Amino acid sequence: MQITIFAAGSRGDIQPCVALSRGLQRAGYQVRLAAPQDFASFVQAYGFDVSHARACLRSHKRQTGESLSFTAFILACLGKAIDMNRHMHAYRNWRNRLIIFDEVDVNTLFEVEVEGKPVLRPHILRGVNQKTVHQLHAEIRAFQHTHAQSTEARFIDWFVWLPGFVRRAFLRVLFQQPHWIKAYYGTVLLTSVGMFGNGGGWGIPAPNHTLQVTLGGIAQKPALVAGKLEMHEYLSVTISFDHDIVDGAPAARFVQRLKELIEAGDGLPDSHRQPPE
Repeated sequence: MQITIFAAGSRGDIQPCVALSRGLQRAGYQVRLAAPQDFASFVQAYGFDVSHARACLRSHKRQTGESLSFTAFILACLGKAIDMNRHMHAYRNWRNRLIIFDEVDVNTLFEVEVEGKPVLRPHILRGVNQKTVHQLHAEIRAFQHTHAQSTEARFIDWFVWLPGFVRRAFLRVLFQQPHWIKAYYGTVLLTSVGMFGNGGGWGIPAPNHTLQVTLGGIAQKPALVAGKLEMHEYLSVTISFDHDIVDGAPAARFVQRLKELIEAGDGLPDSHRQPPE
């Protein structure tokens, strides 16, 4: 059965319709959700089969004792996918000119230890499109050990002490200066709500970047492989675009490329799949 749901109003009106649509999809219905363009990021949610990638990570740990970061793998795939269409992380300046960057700088959160307690700290990984999984893994581990001396930590330390009106004025100017965005905010935001629990689940972001990728939970679901039903691991991914900069067709090609890279375990040891060119 095919079902079309029409949703209008504010975020509070749209979000329950999204949840209803996903529930109906899980029940086997074909669902189309019609909603205002402003809420496109709510609808653009995907399930990526990460069974092969996670098997490669487990195999690498058995052979070497090293636990490669799953986040580092996702970052490497994200950088490669953006490299094929750099409009994905472009920004407009105050003159409405489009600024496109060569390096993909990803802002994300990592769990670190402060006074014996786990806390989250932001870190911008520069040029992820030019780095391997192992290089990104090493950078993440280094940041987790030296986060107190990081540029982001020093910036936050003084920024939070500024009066509220100064912070707001700074942010207004920041978002009109793409090179400032790159320096202080990164060109892409990657968040992972899956680190706070087990099982599947979707993150609903409030994006400020041209491109934001929100990783949800990982859940086991049946998949038909070579005529046989197998249980596979699926990562819930919500991808948000600024549609004033990124059109629908390039966005769809980007998502497809990212999916191919992740599902092929691109860049991981023991991965023999090759993503399509």
